[in-house]
Amino acid sequence: MTTQSPPRANPALAAALTLMASAFAAGTTLLAKAVGTGVLGPALHPLQVSHGRFLFALLVFSTAAILLRPSFTRPNWGLHLGRSTLGWGGVTLMFAAAAFIPLSDATAISFLNPVVAMLLAIPFLGERIGRWRWGSAVLAFGGAIVLTRPGSGALEFGALLALGAACALGAEVIFIKLLSGREKPFQILLVNNAIGLVISSIAVSFVWTMPTASQWAALAGIGVLMASAQTCFVNAMRLADASFVSPFFYTTLAFAALYDALVFTVLPDTISWIGAGMILTAAAVLVWREARPRMRQIP
Repeated sequence: MTTQSPPRANPALAAALTLMASAFAAGTTLLAKAVGTGVLGPALHPLQVSHGRFLFALLVFSTAAILLRPSFTRPNWGLHLGRSTLGWGGVTLMFAAAAFIPLSDATAISFLNPVVAMLLAIPFLGERIGRWRWGSAVLAFGGAIVLTRPGSGALEFGALLALGAACALGAEVIFIKLLSGREKPFQILLVNNAIGLVISSIAVSFVWTMPTASQWAALAGIGVLMASAQTCFVNAMRLADASFVSPFFYTTLAFAALYDALVFTVLPDTISWIGAGMILTAAAVLVWREARPRMRQIP
């Protein structure tokens, strides 16, 4: 029996794919803000926005499955259900937050999810956390507190929604880690979007309204961009180490700020820069600590 050889390392292509994934991911929150704030017609409920995301993303992956005909193994439905439920909840909260706060703030707070995953890995994966990781966790959550702007009404509420999204997406990472060693990435993405569509279809039935033509196009864009971002990021991880790829994904914050400035003329203020800086610094520390063991192994 022949085995498929792993792809050759290509850091330059991995970096380019990660930058593309960042641009696509920021684009999903931009379109979510457009349909959630009434720019393209009557504002749609976040549950309907996340439903569109799963619907059109599944269409993309289903089409790819028909064309590529990959081999599948028996899915672990329990892990998939847990992962998809958390992913749906995180995406819905993130889209809701985008309607209340600047995209740069929502994106910065979403970067807490690796820290949440790190903390949850202690009880669920038995991982040990050193003082550097604990320090980065404290710094990241401090940045999130800064971005919540206590006492500022709608901004505080939107930041709390983004914080809830980060917690849900961080918990999702635990399920992804458990699945990654058992099933192929494409199968995980396909099953995830299929279960996510079922969950979101049940939820949206309570708030459904007919979208306008522009909103349908935006919802399709959200699904296609999300599928494209996932595909680019998965392939980038195949071409380079995670410690190399991860920092490039933080450019999502820059893309989100750029889109917000160009489309909604919203510019980050001083508090946004301070809070985002604290979270990005904490994320950089995590990436650096993850890279050190690999660097020691290089002869």
